[in-house]
Amino acid sequence: MLRPNAVKAKLAAGTSVYGLFCSIPDPTVVEMIGCAGYDFVILDSEHALVDPQQLEHLIRAAEAVDLTPFVRVPEAAPGLILKALDAGAMGIVVPHVRTRADADAAIRAAKYAPEGMRSLNGGRVPGFGRINLAGYLGKANEETMVVGMIEDAEGVDNLPEILTSGLDLILEGAADLSQSYGVPWQTRHPTVREAVEKIHAACDEAGVPFCAIPRAEEDHTAWSRAGVRAFVLGEERGLAFRALSAHLEEHRTAATQWENSR
Repeated sequence: MLRPNAVKAKLAAGTSVYGLFCSIPDPTVVEMIGCAGYDFVILDSEHALVDPQQLEHLIRAAEAVDLTPFVRVPEAAPGLILKALDAGAMGIVVPHVRTRADADAAIRAAKYAPEGMRSLNGGRVPGFGRINLAGYLGKANEETMVVGMIEDAEGVDNLPEILTSGLDLILEGAADLSQSYGVPWQTRHPTVREAVEKIHAACDEAGVPFCAIPRAEEDHTAWSRAGVRAFVLGEERGLAFRALSAHLEEHRTAATQWENSR
């Protein structure tokens, strides 16, 4: 059932929020992310195979541990956005926002009139009618966040216009930006870093919150000093792989040291 958006409230209060991409469509993983203390999770339906029923259960798991659930949709298609929101997502993350028209389309699909034209529904989000349906519309518009990902050189160039659309948050996408600028996977390339800094500067000037993806400890420090308060700290698959690899290496090293000491 619809609840206050804790991430939106914290950002408005100037409090830092931390999130994680989640690509493994298992409620237990989502629950673990919440229990670990993250503020929000971005359930990925762009690069991961998630069916609508799975998605609803993932969102339920997030709700159970007070983790704000966002969903990254494959594109700003109204049907995809509608299914994610009807499942209970508190925010929609739209990849590859390149123009003001892209942002407008996402908002139109995610918001009810007069801000948009999201299709009406009396399912689980309004508590199957527990919340007065007419009153629910305004509350849903207030609490639902629309997040645009800037992942293309075209999006960087058009950002001043994009930022007038009413998006709630801008998330940088250095990985796809690197490809757009002709240096695939070189996320620390000077051109890519300059583009990400340009995104932040434009957001700061427009008064739209910016979300960074720090890839090293010094990145987080620099963004914090620059006033950034929203962070996505990677993806659970990468974190799990690195933890598993480090755990194995720790034991292999201990075994080698023991053998060499005999």
